[in-house]
Amino acid sequence: MLKQVSFVLFVLLSCYMGVESQKLKHLTNELEVKVAASDVWELYRHLGISMLAAQELKNVIQTVEVLKGDGGVGTILKLTFVPGNSSYTERFTVVNDEKRVKVATGLEGGCLAIGCSVQIVRFDIIAKTNASCIIKSDIAYAVKKEFEADDPKPNIQLLAAAAQITKRFLESKHNA
Repeated sequence: MLKQVSFVLFVLLSCYMGVESQKLKHLTNELEVKVAASDVWELYRHLGISMLAAQELKNVIQTVEVLKGDGGVGTILKLTFVPGNSSYTERFTVVNDEKRVKVATGLEGGCLAIGCSVQIVRFDIIAKTNASCIIKSDIAYAVKKEFEADDPKPNIQLLAAAAQITKRFLESKHNA
């Protein structure tokens, strides 16, 4: 059901933005964490992971601003990167507590600033056992026709770093 809703949202967004029918490309990172999925989800479901990442990655993230909302659907978040001359703004479009899925659509910056027409960030917290889970981070994107030769791509490294920070933070808290 969620995949169907996501597809419908993408089609509508594509039509709105003037994107021709094109397949989304994906960059994915997965990391196993030896903590219950519910504990990881509590950090990811709203603003926790953004604030923790900003605190731990001061050499990358200068500021995190909540432009609108409280971390639920409709929240608009702006990340400004060091040295402060680039930023990325996104809107949370899905926060599904039952499936532990969070989706954000890029509004400006990120790969949108270098030739992508769509950038969708998705987090899935997948229970593996009662005491472990997988953090799956995915960036779906489409490149504008006139930029295809440049092959612009979003950077998944920040999401991978956030997952590593989550792992260290929650596993050390759990083992303390």
